[in-house]
Amino acid sequence: MTLRPRQFDLIAFDWDGTLFDSTQIITRCIQRAVVDVGGVMPSEEAASYVIGMALMPALAHAAPDVPESEYPLLNARYRFHYMQHMDDIALFDGVLPMLEALRARHHWLTVATGKSRRGLDEALHSSELKGVFDGSRTADETAGKPHPLMLHELMREFGVAPERTLMIGDTTHDLQMALNAGCASVGVSYGAHAHDQFELLNPRFVAHSVGELHDWLLSHA
Repeated sequence: MTLRPRQFDLIAFDWDGTLFDSTQIITRCIQRAVVDVGGVMPSEEAASYVIGMALMPALAHAAPDVPESEYPLLNARYRFHYMQHMDDIALFDGVLPMLEALRARHHWLTVATGKSRRGLDEALHSSELKGVFDGSRTADETAGKPHPLMLHELMREFGVAPERTLMIGDTTHDLQMALNAGCASVGVSYGAHAHDQFELLNPRFVAHSVGELHDWLLSHA
């Protein structure tokens, strides 16, 4: 494979469903939390749609019949179910070699996620990824997707222009955030959202596996 000159200095990855194989577990945890507080169980499609958003807006969207007074309990029940399955979540096969190859190309590697800071830090520690990423932003310290604040802050931190920044994610929230920030994007079809929703958001590429993503990044990023 011929390596082209680097096109992007900063690469921002979504977390759940892009690097971490967590979509099904998060979907089930959302469903169980809604039922726990007396709501109607959302469909798999409705529960997976909100993955990538900040947690409380995501839960509220998935449970339109749950009154706002129950939101603290809804949040607590989601966290309870998620903690039961934390050890069942792992990186997708091929993620570590892909990240190592990108580091060798001297890209800034960052995370832009709807997770909380505490949740991301725990995940980074448990997955032995500490030190792999140069920076990160979470929804509870900036703004939830698709607001572009996460990307704006990361670009400012590393002194990188939008045209030299690439966002990679598995949801329309990720790709819309990239558009809102003036950045290029790549979608992955193996996460929370069906890739037929991506076309209108103009991703440079849609990868159907980590291997495809790795190959595209080495030749186009």
